[in-house]
Amino acid sequence: MKYIDEFRDGALARKIAARLEAEADPARRYAFMEFCGGHTHALSRYGVTELLPPPVRMVHGPGCPVCVLPIGRIDLAIRLALEHGAIVCTYGDTMRVPASDGLSMIRAKARGGDIRMVYSAADALQVARANPGREVVFFAIGFETTTPPTALVLRQAAQEGLRNFSVLCCHVLTPAAITHLLEAADVERYGSVPIDGFVGPAHVSIVIGSRPYEPFAQAWRKPVVIAGFEPLDVMQAVLMLVRQVNEGRAEVENEFTRAVTRDGNAAAQALVDEVLEPRPSFEWRGLGEVPRSALRIRAAYADWDAEQRFALDYRPVPDNKACECGAILRGVKRPTDCRIFGTVCTPENPVGSCMVSNEGACAAHYAYGRLRDIPVVVQAA
Repeated sequence: MKYIDEFRDGALARKIAARLEAEADPARRYAFMEFCGGHTHALSRYGVTELLPPPVRMVHGPGCPVCVLPIGRIDLAIRLALEHGAIVCTYGDTMRVPASDGLSMIRAKARGGDIRMVYSAADALQVARANPGREVVFFAIGFETTTPPTALVLRQAAQEGLRNFSVLCCHVLTPAAITHLLEAADVERYGSVPIDGFVGPAHVSIVIGSRPYEPFAQAWRKPVVIAGFEPLDVMQAVLMLVRQVNEGRAEVENEFTRAVTRDGNAAAQALVDEVLEPRPSFEWRGLGEVPRSALRIRAAYADWDAEQRFALDYRPVPDNKACECGAILRGVKRPTDCRIFGTVCTPENPVGSCMVSNEGACAAHYAYGRLRDIPVVVQAA
């Protein structure tokens, strides 16, 4: 299949691995954060980590939209279903994220809440059209990739005068999160990890382009290479990062040229800007409050803003004390550093959000990497 098969070529992977081996300085250490959960998944699924030379370490970042959802936001959606009787529509993985009081959205559904899985924002709008006598709320999550469809359904609802539809907007912004990680604003509380460069997200960058990464590449002298999600994309991006570090450069480079441009999708950006605006601050799981890192619905569309319609009061909720998801999202710890990983916490029974989505670091390592952690004992004949 074009743009897939040629980026999974084993012979080419071995050639890139050989170049990495030759160019990575054995006397130094390279720490590169793959911000996006799609890259974390690719690293684990295709065994890319095993092809990297010893000096190169990949650090998992907070780029899984399900993983960074704070408990308090999920609680709001559950309250809408159980206390306000609304039909709540959201994406499948979101329904399994642990919330307060032993609940999740899927467990709240079992208690009688009308919570429905949808595949798109347009599906949620159709539910509202089909149920004119019910309040229908779309629990919208995701990075810049899924934001334009949310903006579109809000505009459509306004144009149609669809008064029983609203959106609980929890869209978050990539550049702000990366900046927050680099600033390490509260090191004593959250901890930090040295990062030499970033593998930039693919689908997000299709929308926003590569330009938004340029300010922090310049300000913090950290190279960024935007990469696709296939194994050769990721390996080539790591090679490009190694070369930048070796040469003392800190630039934004684009490995994913088949889909990403410098300026991104202008039409999608204009739509989002018309309907949504930055929040002053937003809580991220693992990062705490991050300034201007999320979007809210503009006043012109307030009639379709669930937070306004239902007078929702957000309350932060601490994570499970046994779960290391917050530290894993910051790259400070790895999945295997969590004492409940793979025992109490599994994809079938997730305790933390990193074990829910297949883009979460814990779920990816559980599916593809945990058996590699078992030492091989060779017995003498």
